[in-house]
Amino acid sequence: MTGQFGTLHTMPSPSGAAKANRRLDSWKEIAAFFGRDERTVKRWEKERALPVHRLPGGSRARVFAFSDELSQWMNSPELPSAAAGESNSAAEALPAATISVAPPTAVPGRGTSKSWIAAACVLSLAMAGVAIWRYHVGRPASLEAPVKAATHVNPEAEDLYLKGRYYWTQRTPADLNKAVDYFTQAIVRDPSYAQPYVGLADCYNLLREFAAMPSDEAFTRALAAAKKAVELDDKSAEAHASLAFDLFYWNWDAAAAEAEFRRAIELDPHYVAAHHWYATFLMANGRFDEAANEFEAAQKLDPASTPILADKALLLFNEGRLDEAELLLKQIETSQPKFFSTHEYLSRVYLAKRDYRRYLSEARQAALLAHDDSQLAIVHAAEQGFSSNGERGLLGNTLQIQKKHYAEGNLSPFFVAETAALLGRKDEALHYLREAYKRHDTYFLWTRIDVPLLGLRNDPDFLKLLAETGLAPRA
Repeated sequence: MTGQFGTLHTMPSPSGAAKANRRLDSWKEIAAFFGRDERTVKRWEKERALPVHRLPGGSRARVFAFSDELSQWMNSPELPSAAAGESNSAAEALPAATISVAPPTAVPGRGTSKSWIAAACVLSLAMAGVAIWRYHVGRPASLEAPVKAATHVNPEAEDLYLKGRYYWTQRTPADLNKAVDYFTQAIVRDPSYAQPYVGLADCYNLLREFAAMPSDEAFTRALAAAKKAVELDDKSAEAHASLAFDLFYWNWDAAAAEAEFRRAIELDPHYVAAHHWYATFLMANGRFDEAANEFEAAQKLDPASTPILADKALLLFNEGRLDEAELLLKQIETSQPKFFSTHEYLSRVYLAKRDYRRYLSEARQAALLAHDDSQLAIVHAAEQGFSSNGERGLLGNTLQIQKKHYAEGNLSPFFVAETAALLGRKDEALHYLREAYKRHDTYFLWTRIDVPLLGLRNDPDFLKLLAETGLAPRA
């Protein structure tokens, strides 16, 4: 995952003074830190307990390490003696402990470098944001319930977790990457603390949507983290809600997902995200009245939540209440102009209304906010088509370049199916829907309620496809 783990942070040292903590994201970087080769540092991990970490998700997870831990390891008097052929002590075998650490840099492709002053300001904002997150989401369930696994949480790990939650609420690609770093550091400080694993699962679920992370990578990591959280604390509502999310959108196990959502709400009826995500689950399954009730419950618990309001507008859109959806989304856009979902949902509203100028404007803004180069190319082609040949040019150009990006592995076949359906090309639409099903594409779960596919709603071949794939037709 390029750029995911390459940020730096200014963290408080035990004495209270600021200390630079750099994250190293490969054996190559760890070896360069010591001025040794990769083979040597790998041996140090096995023979001398070099502090190297791995995220949940199986053998494909990359190794990483923190510079402050490596420095402390170098100076530890308890290090075992060097292996034959090396110096008699680790202190002699390793370079001097005084290491110059570069100032924080932005994640590649996601922004420019920042000064130390800016980094300190961001950290101060995160500290202030902890209080905001507590108000909006509430105290983590594992800190409230009398569960043994949560009674001795490392204070530093809890602080890192709360900072991660603040950044998670911001929903931008850069902030989600910061949240991943904080949650990972919390796990390093206290591996038995369940909540940071929940945070990682929630981050990966959103990085798929807000930062164009491939679904297989995002969901695999998210599911592993959520399962670990439940294993560590079975009475955590957050853990069960995150697991429910992944069981539905990745495993396609609606029954198990609903059981987990209900378990989360039973454990903590005031946990906002459980109601919110359960509402979107119900919406995807065409249970609109139940979804509206869960959205209402979530909104009562957190009236100011932008994501809840945006998804409530999406429900209005899927119910065919386009004007109401547009009005609510425009209100959100005024107060939160950089919130991705608002622009994504507005683009869909305007496409359904055939207001193509506004559709193109919102689609471009959504692609820019997601840093999605493929989508930007699609929008550009649609703009050229609209300029030369109106609606048919827009849809025709869109379909042509969507096929190209799909063939290159950069686009879901579900979106190609939508455009084909809007052009009246039923056979093409059904072909790409079948491809989405074969590829276990998450978006396929929305087939039965998807607005661009409504023209196929009564088509016998479409209904046959729904039956073959286990989806009930829209009521």
